[in-house]
Amino acid sequence: MKGGVRWLLRAVAPLILSVASGTVIPRPLVHPVQASSDGNASLRLLMLSGPIHTDIAIPLDDRARKAFPFLESAGIPVMDPAAQWLIFGWGGRAFYLETPTWGDLKPLPVLRALTIDSSVLHVDVAGYISETHPSVSAFDLSGNQFERLLDFISNSFAGQVGEAVPIPGAAYGMFDRFFEAKGYFNALLGCNTWTAAALRSVELRTGRWNPVPQTLNLSLGLHN
Repeated sequence: MKGGVRWLLRAVAPLILSVASGTVIPRPLVHPVQASSDGNASLRLLMLSGPIHTDIAIPLDDRARKAFPFLESAGIPVMDPAAQWLIFGWGGRAFYLETPTWGDLKPLPVLRALTIDSSVLHVDVAGYISETHPSVSAFDLSGNQFERLLDFISNSFAGQVGEAVPIPGAAYGMFDRFFEAKGYFNALLGCNTWTAAALRSVELRTGRWNPVPQTLNLSLGLHN
């Protein structure tokens, strides 16, 4: 029994150390020099956290509509006056598409997530989002930072910018869609590392490696 416990500790200790150091060590190491304001009013960027996944929510304004002209034709109601936020999440194709709720959990998508899988982008719209909700983190962006974030998200879609095509029949509801995305997914370099990269594109510092929402949130509090 003691030998089994020691073996388990030796196996788990490197992972714990990696997660801890990945949270405490900032990326980038030196805080980026903040760009001067472009004179426009600041915009809000929201990070929406769940138990294992994070999404990015951006204001749904004319710049966002122009950056993603294919969304309306794909069935996402970006022109609806009630739609205030455009929500993006990146993840593994099998797990993301086949697990809308925990009740839909199946062995094969889990296996693909733990090994390697192709990636998809999930796009949705939302109305009012309360920034006081514990799952919501809010950040101010300048107009220039917002443009860089739009470029980062646009470049995450597979294919040419402006020509993304939704995955047929892939959606959780009436107004969201899935699209093919660039890159490959596994649990160690998954959805939360994509979110962290999106945040770094607007000069926020994250931890060196944040595979889960909890460590990403902690690193944002430590380094910004």
